[in-house]
Amino acid sequence: MVLLEGPDRFEVEYVDAEGVRRRVRLAECWAEAFGRLPPVRTVRTYPGQKSVTRQYWAATTRGPLLVESRLERHHAMLLDFDPQVTGLAAQPFRLFWPTRRGRRGHVPDFFARRADGEGLVVDVRPDDRIEPDDAEAFEATARACDMAGWRFMRVGAVDAVLLANVKWLAGYRHPRYDRPELRQALLEVFAAPAALFAGAERVGDRLAVLPVLYHLLWRQLLHVDLDNGVLGPHSMVKVAETGR
Repeated sequence: MVLLEGPDRFEVEYVDAEGVRRRVRLAECWAEAFGRLPPVRTVRTYPGQKSVTRQYWAATTRGPLLVESRLERHHAMLLDFDPQVTGLAAQPFRLFWPTRRGRRGHVPDFFARRADGEGLVVDVRPDDRIEPDDAEAFEATARACDMAGWRFMRVGAVDAVLLANVKWLAGYRHPRYDRPELRQALLEVFAAPAALFAGAERVGDRLAVLPVLYHLLWRQLLHVDLDNGVLGPHSMVKVAETGR
């Protein structure tokens, strides 16, 4: 059982920008730049491990994020794809709180800072894999986030069509795919909606233009429906209202 009263019941352990490990009360660190800090723990592999430990290179921060499973990697990618996310970190801090069985700790999977200043704490766990201890940890984390003025989300499986489309665009997320002269031409061509391949061919050689086009779709300077069909030659593309 979680024993929750006020913010002083929570402590947060994290590694600051200078590499110093700190443990303070929640009220003392809610404004910390968790979206830019190193992970609070190191994830190690072991024989028979069911999850997959790897890194995801985030375009948002232009650096690696530590993820422990394919599902975590998928959600790291979706957060990275969100144009409103300006800061993103994995394993951002360890939260401590009192219970009747003693003090417990939990490390959320991600912390994101949004353009409006909102902090977002994310735990990745499918619905069918939530044990009682997990539910307790998520409840405590949600309560701490509420006190800190952050938003908490527990996320699970990702829609297959959306995942396939964003995974494709993520292959073009690196800034090396941005060519300013083609970017401007593509923004002009897609000022009115046009089919993906047809619009690319109006700019130049399709093989040269498509990587830039996909990069602009990743940055959401161009918009395409990613939810209702797999991205293809006839997908309708237009200039987006927002992007980065």
